[in-house]
Amino acid sequence: MSRSLQFFTPSRAPYFTLHKLPSTSYTRFPVINFPSKKHYITITKSLSSDLDAASSQVLDSGNGQTGVSGVLSADNVVAVQSHAPSESGAAAGIEVDAVTEAELKENGFRSTRRTKLICTIGPATCGFEQLEALAVGGMNVARINMCHGTREWHQMVIERVRRLNEEKGFAVAIMMDTEGSEIHMGDLGGAASVKAEDGEIWTFSVRAFGTPRPERTINVNYDGFAEDVKVGDDLLVDGGMVRFEVIEKIGPDVKCRCTDPGLLLPRANLTFWRDGSLVRERNAMLPTISSKWSDPDSFNPSNGVLDLIFAIYSVGSRDFETFVDWLDIDFGIAEGVDFIAISFVKSAEVIKHLKSYIAARSRGSDIAVIAKIESIDSLKNLEEIIQASDGAMVARGDLGAQIPLEQVPSAQQKIVQLCRQLNKPVIVASQLLESMIEYPTPTRAEVADVSEAVRQRADALMLSGESAMGQYPDKALAVLRSVSVRIEKWWREEKRHEAMVLPDVGTSFADSISEEICNSAAKMANNLEVDALFVYTKTGHMASLLSRCRPDCPIFAFTTTTSVRRRLNLQWGLIPFRLGFSDDMESNLNKTFSLLKARGMIKSGDLVIAVSDMLQSIQTHLCIELAVSFAIYSALINVRMKMTATGKQRSLAQPILRSQFHSTK
Repeated sequence: MSRSLQFFTPSRAPYFTLHKLPSTSYTRFPVINFPSKKHYITITKSLSSDLDAASSQVLDSGNGQTGVSGVLSADNVVAVQSHAPSESGAAAGIEVDAVTEAELKENGFRSTRRTKLICTIGPATCGFEQLEALAVGGMNVARINMCHGTREWHQMVIERVRRLNEEKGFAVAIMMDTEGSEIHMGDLGGAASVKAEDGEIWTFSVRAFGTPRPERTINVNYDGFAEDVKVGDDLLVDGGMVRFEVIEKIGPDVKCRCTDPGLLLPRANLTFWRDGSLVRERNAMLPTISSKWSDPDSFNPSNGVLDLIFAIYSVGSRDFETFVDWLDIDFGIAEGVDFIAISFVKSAEVIKHLKSYIAARSRGSDIAVIAKIESIDSLKNLEEIIQASDGAMVARGDLGAQIPLEQVPSAQQKIVQLCRQLNKPVIVASQLLESMIEYPTPTRAEVADVSEAVRQRADALMLSGESAMGQYPDKALAVLRSVSVRIEKWWREEKRHEAMVLPDVGTSFADSISEEICNSAAKMANNLEVDALFVYTKTGHMASLLSRCRPDCPIFAFTTTTSVRRRLNLQWGLIPFRLGFSDDMESNLNKTFSLLKARGMIKSGDLVIAVSDMLQSIQTHLCIELAVSFAIYSALINVRMKMTATGKQRSLAQPILRSQFHSTK
């Protein structure tokens, strides 16, 4: 096989030639045996004053089919490896988040925040105006926690978020968090919170109380609670936010003395420790969603009231929480939420069962399943759980109640890194700005904690009580936003590119091709200091591969469906757009440039790199794509090196260059 890179002036006379580069230049690419055909790959750089009239070469793949087009424009630099059929035809316009559009117009590409923000919706933020304020403040995902509120209340919140998206131009996704099978408190008799003071005696009971309930009495959802705890055990509420010592057991009642005062919240989880270690034998016996109702045929709420009555009387007390989870999951499927977060996942089987259930209940559903890592069992089976899921959440509150506190930071970093290696979005959650539930400013330690999560390049940060029932939800969100933007800017200014080696995640040859193209595009974006990466995707897969690389520039992800656009709003660095595609990639590019330029989101002189995962025939174009990846990367890096060596800067007045890559076997 022989390779050469040839550059021509507009008159097509030879300008200069770069011969085959040393093999070490290709250490990031697999060795590929190309078929015994000639492939002519052309990259065109043209100077155009009119984006709609920008010209490019449409390539012949060697077998008579249209293959790949590449455009390098002085107004817009593009390297495209795709040609795709239309799903819904060209749309008259383009849909983008209103806040993102305003930021791009005002401050340009580099100002955009890469880390995504999730807000838990509660009594403090469930109104339409409050939801709009959060969206304007940067909320990308709205989380509803099924531990609190009724399904009717959650349905109201979902409807308001969707109305917000439709009327105000946002793309806020919805995440439903299941209750899980952990031991937790009751609803505190309707109170939003109760303060437990040092030395007070409280009663934890499995009995049902009338109204009003006795003072300082809390219901527990687990019937075996009084039998399992022992006098002298430490009872931790909400991951240790409040601590009690068991001093007496009287039948179904457990009397405890408060040793660490704090705020008790409705349905907070409970764990108990004995002799400095978590008592996990009983916790391990609690069921997960896969234990009884994972088979869609074993229970179907749509079959009617008789099934429901039978289920209530046939399940044990510990299984009832699992049964409720399945009702919640059915609710989420019916409402079409974008993500379902599963609590206390113990193994990959839980995720697999749930995905099968969703597929059986809703054909064609693209609901993503997020695994919450919050137990010792989750850590033991971490890689298989993340591999089976569509993303993970580092639930540090509950996790910190099951492992020593000093191990939480290292566990967080391990989970974040593993998710990125496996190309799964990861959320850092719990107690990020806990003090802002009551106070308008965070502690300096909390700001440092948020900064560390951003520095680890987590996809998203999540507010819990701060936004659900805190006094300053908007200010808490503003702190997350400002800290994220500042740390990301510092990272870019210091050129702190990670040394992390990303392992191959492709399970097929086609996936490996896409992965290498995205790796190359991200490297080019950093080396050439381009303004943005464009990715045209129907499923979101190639956009996620670009996000995994964490390039310096933002990633504009264009997709045809609203649901994919919302789902992409969880992933690092992605700015999701909805755009109707035609069957002509060149037309798609020209239309994109025209629409973005007309709305003031790009301007002449901006440099972008574009990739796509929409191919008419992946078998036909695999080698073409890889060849383009070789050619573009080699050509542009060498041009960059020559420009740097001669001290030349990027200029709009540079002459038209045409590069040709020939692959012959």
